[in-house]
Amino acid sequence: MTLAIRFDPAARHEMLEAADFYDLQQPGLGHEFLDEVESALDVISEHPAASPTGLGETRTHAISRFPYSIMYWFDEHHVTVTAVAHHRRRPGYWGTRK
Repeated sequence: MTLAIRFDPAARHEMLEAADFYDLQQPGLGHEFLDEVESALDVISEHPAASPTGLGETRTHAISRFPYSIMYWFDEHHVTVTAVAHHRRRPGYWGTRK
């Protein structure tokens, strides 16, 4: 069963901000970043329990090729993305998002 994906507004902002940063570094790289995020979200929506838990119910799924992870939780209907976090960012900063 594939679950629908929902984004916390702050997580969506982080994802788009990262894509903009990568496009400034190299045109088209931001699109590649978003493609990798989409691929990761496809895996998460099909197998939400496969990624390890971190803080409470929050799970972590690393994005291929880029130093980012998707932080999320899920229920029987949705996956909610709480952060698209750079690996060097302070761990757990997204903990108040729900």
